[in-house]
Amino acid sequence: MQVRFKPGTESRLNELVAKTSRSTADLIEDAMAGYLAEETRNMLDGRYDDVKSGRVQPIHGEQAFALQSLGG
Repeated sequence: MQVRFKPGTESRLNELVAKTSRSTADLIEDAMAGYLAEETRNMLDGRYDDVKSGRVQPIHGEQAFALQSLGG
């Protein structure tokens, strides 16, 4: 996979590589893992808020599996 950065971002990344003696790939991997974890947490928090506020109603797990087996 190739990733293209704006020149300023690439320059800052190269500075961090030099300061930390870590590879560019390691730094980008860590940054993406953190970003994806944060996005997942935000999505789960939003779902929890929806249930807590009553905007959506939870269903029992068995019912969810039954619906899934019906294709819905």
